[in-house]
Amino acid sequence: MYCKNCGKELNENAEVCLQCGTLKGNGNRFCSNCGAPVSENQAVCLKCGCQIAPCIHKTTNGEQKSKITAGLLGIFLGAFGVHNFYLGYKNKAVIQVTVSAIGLLLSCCTGVTFIATVGIGIWGLIEGILILTGQIKTDADGNLLI
Repeated sequence: MYCKNCGKELNENAEVCLQCGTLKGNGNRFCSNCGAPVSENQAVCLKCGCQIAPCIHKTTNGEQKSKITAGLLGIFLGAFGVHNFYLGYKNKAVIQVTVSAIGLLLSCCTGVTFIATVGIGIWGLIEGILILTGQIKTDADGNLLI
């Protein structure tokens, strides 16, 4: 067994790596089976074939979420948090829809609330672009977007 953080060989009974002090099983830079360096996104060690990390591509209910759908929802309906509801970020989505709704309702009285609504819209637009460019890669459960 090897340390997943520094790649040094570990004693079977060790709870921490004596080289780097990392708890046994923590880290993602080396294969725990052979000690070979691995990349962050690698699922299988290229040297020994051992599985590096569990597959996280599917959601718990078997439904995969689309990166394109989430991105387009963010671009066109981001001010209302629709993309965040879709991805499961419910708290952030509620904040976006609440601020936008209040801003739209009160925009007839003052220009300040309209500025808040535009700001939330820009926030949604930026998140939509980040989703489409791959900067935001996962939903609220940590599942990769397809």
